[in-house]
Amino acid sequence: MLTVLYVLSLLGALSMFLYGMTLMSEGLQKSAGDRLRSFMAAMTSTPLKRIFTGTAITALVQSSSATTIMVVSFVNAGLLTLGNAIGVIMGANIGTTLTAWITSLGFSVDIALFAVPMMAIGFMLMSMKKPSTKNIGQFFIGFAIMYVGLTFMKDYSNMIMEQYQPQMMSFFASINNFGFGSVLLFVLAGALLTIVLQASSATMAITMLLAATGLIDFRLAVAMVLGENIGTTITANIAASVANTSAKRAAMAHTIFNLIGVTWVLLLFYPITEFIGYIMDSIVGVNPLDVRMADAGKALAAAQAAGDTEAIKQAETALGESKDVMLYGIAALHTLFNVTNTFLLIWFVPWIEKMACWLVKGKEGEEEVFRLRYIQGGPMATAELSLNEANQEIIHFGEICYKGFGYIRQAINETNPEKFDEINKSLIKYEEITDRIEFEIASYLNEVSKNELSDEATDKVKAMYKIIGEMESLGDSGEAIGRIIKRRNVHGKSFDDDIILRLNKMADMVDAAYVAMIDNLKNPELNDITNAVNAEYNINECRNNLREEHIINIENHSYNYQMGVYYMDVLSELEKLGDFMINISQALVNDKGDF
Repeated sequence: MLTVLYVLSLLGALSMFLYGMTLMSEGLQKSAGDRLRSFMAAMTSTPLKRIFTGTAITALVQSSSATTIMVVSFVNAGLLTLGNAIGVIMGANIGTTLTAWITSLGFSVDIALFAVPMMAIGFMLMSMKKPSTKNIGQFFIGFAIMYVGLTFMKDYSNMIMEQYQPQMMSFFASINNFGFGSVLLFVLAGALLTIVLQASSATMAITMLLAATGLIDFRLAVAMVLGENIGTTITANIAASVANTSAKRAAMAHTIFNLIGVTWVLLLFYPITEFIGYIMDSIVGVNPLDVRMADAGKALAAAQAAGDTEAIKQAETALGESKDVMLYGIAALHTLFNVTNTFLLIWFVPWIEKMACWLVKGKEGEEEVFRLRYIQGGPMATAELSLNEANQEIIHFGEICYKGFGYIRQAINETNPEKFDEINKSLIKYEEITDRIEFEIASYLNEVSKNELSDEATDKVKAMYKIIGEMESLGDSGEAIGRIIKRRNVHGKSFDDDIILRLNKMADMVDAAYVAMIDNLKNPELNDITNAVNAEYNINECRNNLREEHIINIENHSYNYQMGVYYMDVLSELEKLGDFMINISQALVNDKGDF
């Protein structure tokens, strides 16, 4: 009965962990802006910086799992590209070696101690009126809940393991006499234990316990450490299960990285363990491969049975030294493995990224549009190059807006309220994305403007400011249409087939305007915007005709007045889309900002 309670508690802790991860990710996405993005861009601009960032964070929080989870959140929020995230994760593997040394010294810091105060701080921040402060508070609370959940997962896993500790010890003793087969078995055991305990540090402690009690020798302890490096990737994959495709790929890249490392170490297993033995022998004068903990324990027991005080002291000293050599040898192997693996594979990040993308397919219809594509840092060496970079980003911005329009059409045609709610979430997301992209491009243009610009370049910058402002308004109108339809659903109303047909007619006109806008954005020799003018004219004509039909339909009681209000509100927002798009095309030529 007690075991059942522990299992249910473990599942509850897992749910808390996932909920905290979701809260943290959402808070991060909402608060993502210029400072956070600039910081992450600066700290991950080179491979060495990425490694250092991952190492430093993990050394501070003493958990590679926590660092990897944060990296997954950053990818989910669009603050890190997949390639940069892989570098940070590699650094996290180095940072976690500090935990191994601390564990070997019998000391560890539980970050969960800070989780509850962090939750208090988060609650106070969420009580503030400022939205940005609320978002930061949500991030803190999400992180606290996530780590409390992770702590509970470890605690209840340990309780379950304690109940079966004798059987577990007996099991390990029974599989340590099969040569290299035992090595592979202990790799598997280390991976499974880490998956169950959700903490490589906990499995490291068990490994050291097994080694210290003489149940396993140094080589089998090394095998368990290798397995722990595989098992620890599961935590990030669990966290990514509620995230987007890019975040899932970041977690998968972590798995690929560690699997490659474990594979090459296993291929060179005996030479590597001999090398660690040589290092320890050179430093402390004892080779962990020669240590026999069981023999040292028997010597102590014999001395205690004989009652020889001097022999007992010598045996205790020998046993303590043997333990230290074993523990330090394990920590040294852990460090050598992660540092070497990182600096070997950091040069193959593009290959690992491609492998992760191949293994984790994007969902049909899922849009990975969370970050800028062409602007990755500060302004280029010349204003012309910088403005060309900004121009490419603006074209990309226009394509994102067009993709967002696809959700507007889905929202208009969706008659199932529950399915509409999912579509509406996408409309809200795209509005947030357009806000963020507008701000980031504007910040970039502001940096460009600090340099000396020609009159032509100044005109281009002015045109770009106007264009990105109009594009942000496209996102606002999409969210506004979602709000109108949601309000309609709350009042139990729905558009009939005739109204949906009319709105689709208007949407077709808007679609043509989008095509004209993007064609104009891509045309470096643009002088004529007849295509955009014609599209805007067709939108206005369609709106006028539909308004006249609407008045007649109201008089004929074809539908009630309230339904007509919702219909006209949606129609008005669709017409606004056309206004924003013609303004964009006009900005391309009127301000002499030829791109």
